[in-house]
Amino acid sequence: MNKLSAVSEQKMTLAKEFFLARQPILNRQQNLIAYELLFRSAACEAVNVTNNLTATAAVIAHASELGMEQVIGDMLGFVNVDADVLMSDFVKFLPHKKIVLEILETVKVTPALLERVAELVEAGFAFALDDVIADSEDIQKLIPFVAYVKIDIKDMCNGDLRTLVRTLKLSKKKLLAEKVETQAEFDLCMELGFDYFQGYYFAKPLILSGKKIAPSEIIIMKLMALIDSDVDDSEIEARIKQDASLSLNLLRLVNTPAVGMRTRINSLGQALAVLGRRQLQRWLQIMLYAKSGQEGHFTSPLLQLAITRGKLLELTAQKLRPGERSVADIAFTVGVMSLMDALFGLPMTEVLLQMVVNDEVHQALLFRRGLYGEMLKLAEYIEHIEEAGQLLLPTLHRLQLGAADLYDLQVAAFDWTDKVAQTAAA
Repeated sequence: MNKLSAVSEQKMTLAKEFFLARQPILNRQQNLIAYELLFRSAACEAVNVTNNLTATAAVIAHASELGMEQVIGDMLGFVNVDADVLMSDFVKFLPHKKIVLEILETVKVTPALLERVAELVEAGFAFALDDVIADSEDIQKLIPFVAYVKIDIKDMCNGDLRTLVRTLKLSKKKLLAEKVETQAEFDLCMELGFDYFQGYYFAKPLILSGKKIAPSEIIIMKLMALIDSDVDDSEIEARIKQDASLSLNLLRLVNTPAVGMRTRINSLGQALAVLGRRQLQRWLQIMLYAKSGQEGHFTSPLLQLAITRGKLLELTAQKLRPGERSVADIAFTVGVMSLMDALFGLPMTEVLLQMVVNDEVHQALLFRRGLYGEMLKLAEYIEHIEEAGQLLLPTLHRLQLGAADLYDLQVAAFDWTDKVAQTAAA
């Protein structure tokens, strides 16, 4: 092995010693615009929360070896940095047009550090202040150099939050609310004038009494049931053609590079013949999340999260049960369906009353039981790594997977999801 290859291998080994999570960042229109990349040490059962030089080195190793687009696609990536990282030479290996450097709240602001930040800004890097919970002298020193201020709203009372926002708005910087976990918190942050939002409030079901599934969604669900029946393909094609918008969006989806077709599919009949019913049903599941007629519906964070889960579960099933296509297909369905309570605003029990699923899917979605339930828990734990990180290793062990396995599966799932979204939205 030559020296360059040895260094490359060492960097990739370093990256795979960490769990990777990407947390969505949304704008005021609720479209996905960025991800924060979090790396957490997998070296012990507790899954260390690390925001130091080593963790950022793993991010840089990943960026330089795989290409940042495989993890964040066309979006921006926010990455934590401390003083050691800022003062190091290797920070410049990060692609400055794709990355926002988050200065941790623990960084001591010195003249040397301010000089270094100014130098990196001049080189094209954008900065954010991370986990701001109060104004301070250090924050005011850094404000001129940053583009974003991230305010940690967790455990902040409304009065303190309003005061802090009012003060920071004077700086004319973009304000990002992080740890937004409920609709009420999002509504408050919208009212206060935040520009961006980070958290999983959009994936929490907002249950409304008497809510019904929309007619357009019922059409898709009926088509999914029809595909599972023994009717002729011609009848399925005729039913899809009754909805022009559905037909158009379905053809756009099946022509994404993620499908892997070498020639363009030009008709629904051809899609059925080439893809088969199981694959066509997969794209109908995705279509449930793509609200036709809404601007940016393929950058919907709920859609992206659902299909990322679906692909991650499918790839995990392929690794655990190679050659068992039906297991992988069911795993994809479990991942996509796991957010349908948030999609429809109904309890999962009511969603399942209106869809035909087998007992394994039912047990996974309601109780996180069985093989599919374990895989779904793994996906949820990695999404919420800051709260559930200690549960990752035991779940991996039960599935007989390692941290490096999960890392590879995630990167492949992220890449697939981003290609679907980019092509479908084009």
